[in-house]
Amino acid sequence: MAKLKHEDIFLDFSDYGRPLAILIADRLKSTRFKPIHVTLLFGVSGLIAIYCILKDRYYYAGLFLILKSILDAADGELARLKKTPSYTGRYLDSVFDLILNFGFLLAICFISNSNLIFTLLAFIAFEMQGTLYNYYYVILRNKLVGGDTTSKIFELKPPNAYPYENQKSVDILFAIYNFFYKFFDKPIYLLDKDACTAQPFPKWFMTLVSIYGLGFQLLIISVMLSLNLIDFIIPFFICYSSFIFVIVGIRRSFLK
Repeated sequence: MAKLKHEDIFLDFSDYGRPLAILIADRLKSTRFKPIHVTLLFGVSGLIAIYCILKDRYYYAGLFLILKSILDAADGELARLKKTPSYTGRYLDSVFDLILNFGFLLAICFISNSNLIFTLLAFIAFEMQGTLYNYYYVILRNKLVGGDTTSKIFELKPPNAYPYENQKSVDILFAIYNFFYKFFDKPIYLLDKDACTAQPFPKWFMTLVSIYGLGFQLLIISVMLSLNLIDFIIPFFICYSSFIFVIVGIRRSFLK
């Protein structure tokens, strides 16, 4: 099952790595590689990017950030090809993203003129941006017939594990996921709690929202690293959050 049916697919600026992700998944579908292995690989790619940032290898850091985004899409593609959706993979993916995102910004803080307070603000801003994208995207996927529903709009208790995964692992990863992400999910929900009852969002709106997708965020970091704009990355993501209110305002005013 694809995330969206073909007729519902929109231009997603954060999903530029999807063609390569599909190719990787297609090559792995007949092997012993499982989606969880690809998830672990994107974690390794992210760690290498952090190492490259700390060693002033900004061009290579950018490449590994983009590779991380591609692999991040590939694990889901492989799960769909093998018809093995997984809550373990879904939560591990999100926990890895959170840890790596903090690591990227902390590494940038270490080698730039930014201080820790602004870095923490940038991290909160970064996660709030991604949460807004995920919030609207999951709402859309759950409203449309044929959309992938592995991710839910509200996740208050651990789901029942699939027969091929371990319930205890799902429970533990859900607890970690829920503990950290509730700090971002709740504020976004309070900003636009009526979005859940709105009509399915049009494609142009989801394209606009996709500027906050993690893939696009990492692409911005990659470009800024390659242009040696390290000192501007932290303040950029703090200021970039101002568009949250613009996007929410558009949804609340025109898409009811």
